[in-house]
Amino acid sequence: MFDELDSPLSRRDALKLAAASLTLLVSRVAVAGLPSGESSILAVRVWPAPDYTRITLEHDHALKFNYQQLKDPARLMVDLEGVEFNSVLANLPGKISQADPYIKLIRAGRNKPGVVRLVIELKGDTKPQVFTLKPVGEYGYRLVLDLYPAEPVDPLMALLEKRPPLDRHRDQQRPGEKPGSEIARLITIVLDPGHGGEDPGATGRGGSHEKDVTLSIAHRLKKLIDAEPNMRSLLTRDGDYFIPLGSRVVKARKAQADLFVSVHADAFIKPTARGSSVFVLSENGASSSAARWMAKRENAADLIGGVNFAVKDPYLARTLLDLSQTATINDSLKLGKAVLSELGNINSLHKGRVEQAGFAVLKAPDIPSILVETAFISNPEEEKRLNDEAYQNEMAEALLRGIKHYFAMNPPLAKSKLT
Repeated sequence: MFDELDSPLSRRDALKLAAASLTLLVSRVAVAGLPSGESSILAVRVWPAPDYTRITLEHDHALKFNYQQLKDPARLMVDLEGVEFNSVLANLPGKISQADPYIKLIRAGRNKPGVVRLVIELKGDTKPQVFTLKPVGEYGYRLVLDLYPAEPVDPLMALLEKRPPLDRHRDQQRPGEKPGSEIARLITIVLDPGHGGEDPGATGRGGSHEKDVTLSIAHRLKKLIDAEPNMRSLLTRDGDYFIPLGSRVVKARKAQADLFVSVHADAFIKPTARGSSVFVLSENGASSSAARWMAKRENAADLIGGVNFAVKDPYLARTLLDLSQTATINDSLKLGKAVLSELGNINSLHKGRVEQAGFAVLKAPDIPSILVETAFISNPEEEKRLNDEAYQNEMAEALLRGIKHYFAMNPPLAKSKLT
């Protein structure tokens, strides 16, 4: 055995092995030192949702990648170049839940030196979108894998499937009632919990995230609305995941919504700012510098949450056309005033009037839309209230009262009773 190791061929093999070991050692040191051209995966996040599942790989340097979609079985294969397999990637398979609607499992491993391969086995036919995001906010570079179903979820059909058939008495005039005193069709209200997923929204000093508060209040409001005999509601998101601003508007229009209510929790650089606010869209600039600042902050959600701007959605383009929205804005102002009046009964008002600015999420040309800042999460006292279940219930009840008051003064136009 020792003679074989001492042979010229064996010595050459030993030198190769030593060189390879040294190269591997240098490579590991280089990755730790973050040289130019190398990238280290810092975090992996998975956001399953009914609409789509998102996988985000956050890294410290821009990286090269390529991907291909394969069939039998359905899977997405992604190669990451200039990346070493680390513990973050090793833990990726464990982040996939059995309940994920689109992903069966993920395998991750070193395919060849400097290349890590991800194989995502899918539960059905999907349309993946793979794109990169530059550093923004607290995030570094991000590679985003969005797995959409081949047939998009239809929000209107989802509403019809969840809602039990109307009782006959709801469509009949009650004895002694005057004609037209009862709404003869279902009113559809789309509730939009602000932020979500990659976009946490504002963060309070106590660590509360706006995205969690808004979802909780929206869930409570949905329960109240659905208990009304002639109302039903739909959430733009029903969990902790991100929906682009334009897609929230599209979902409301596809559901043939009568109203759109976006729920948020305000924030400001000074912790003393407090109170509730209501905003609507403006065609002629912001009503105040504060409203302009607020719209800019909320519209930045797409940059933080991560939107694939390369995809051109013709339906979205039609939805957000710069049309004359005067009539819709007037109705939005009426709704906003009714809601603001009710909010004043449970909290102080930051401004005593409805404010206006260019909020992207309020741009449905045919749906009265408001954005409600429930309170300042940046104010320690209001942050505590926003996390209190009793206050969340009060907020939901106040919003419902405002909505009902609006419809009492502005009955909805006739529509098909099926929708």
